[in-house]
Amino acid sequence: MKKIIFLALGFPDVAKYTNLYTDLIHEFHNNGHDVLVLAPAENDKDTGLRLEGGVNVLRVATLPLFNVGTLKKGLANLLLSWQYKKALKQHHIALDFDLILMPTPPITLTPTAHWIKNKSGAKLYLILRDIFPQNAVDLKMMNGNGAIHSFFRKKEIALYKLADYIGCMSPANVNYIKKHNPDVAPSKLHLLPNWENLPNYKEGKSCEALLDKYKLRDKFIVIFGGNIGRPQKMENIIELAKVCQELPEIVFFIIGTGTEKQRLTNLVQNENLANVILEDKIHKTDYNDLLRLSDVGLISLSEDFTIPNFPSKVLSYFGNKKPVLASVDLNTDFGTILEEVKAGYWAEAGATKDLKEKLLLLYHDKNLRAQMGENGYAYMQENLLPDKAYQTIITVTS
Repeated sequence: MKKIIFLALGFPDVAKYTNLYTDLIHEFHNNGHDVLVLAPAENDKDTGLRLEGGVNVLRVATLPLFNVGTLKKGLANLLLSWQYKKALKQHHIALDFDLILMPTPPITLTPTAHWIKNKSGAKLYLILRDIFPQNAVDLKMMNGNGAIHSFFRKKEIALYKLADYIGCMSPANVNYIKKHNPDVAPSKLHLLPNWENLPNYKEGKSCEALLDKYKLRDKFIVIFGGNIGRPQKMENIIELAKVCQELPEIVFFIIGTGTEKQRLTNLVQNENLANVILEDKIHKTDYNDLLRLSDVGLISLSEDFTIPNFPSKVLSYFGNKKPVLASVDLNTDFGTILEEVKAGYWAEAGATKDLKEKLLLLYHDKNLRAQMGENGYAYMQENLLPDKAYQTIITVTS
């Protein structure tokens, strides 16, 4: 048994909903490890040490970290390490951990991880899900030659140096870190693909009412669920919707919030697109039910990326046996993996004609959709469940 601390940025109360990190931490808990999660509080009333789904979670008051402007978000992240360290001291948490788990984003928790590591002698396992600050440079949110970039780049380098192990999402991520960080020992790097639990359906449950609720009856549903920000560049999907208007039964059902949501809403209204339906966040049970009723799962990444992203939302599509249509940049290996698994089609982001052709292949062939859905499901069972991620981390750190 290991005593583990998880330094989290996004860690919801499992009584409300789950994400990949709650799934992973509960895998550790269920395997008998002593786990403490350090995470932001949703509000000032939820601060302190709590038991959430059997796991100890220390909730810390922070500045708003999500759906705020770049400056506010940056300040909140910079303060986070100090706030976490203060909370550990205030609650007299014994620093006798064996393992520190820390995902990116953010990279600004490095001082806390360093402090805990020095006090306890713990090993640091970095779950690399975000390559910052380069992603901000790609999206023109940061000047690649400026002082702010230099500041965060130094923090990134320090984090890689501090980490004992670095789990990367895909082979392209491993290669990227090797190429752009030659001082990082290759022995630290290994594959840690994204993970998610398979959906748990109730036998005999009917989801048909959701079709009427969201005006999806008799529609061919292309669904997107997740963050709506610059990384997703949903304008490319709107362009696809525009060129599909001659097929009124095809509807693009987009669920989520984010910094670009209002801009997306305005764009849909200005273009008067009747084949696009926008919704904010919905309950995960309803989302999974809607996935079951949908025909295609949609992925969108900005063509401006030079770093290789691997979208975690695809796991929900795989788990619900849905074929995937992806609009992605050429630096990710997601499209290649999708081809190898035979679980969907992809086109270069911004290549609307090609993307439409791939969509129509799925639209016209029900058997193809079903087979691709089964392929994705089988791939997920074999490679992308939380127990696979748990076993990878335990094996590497033992």
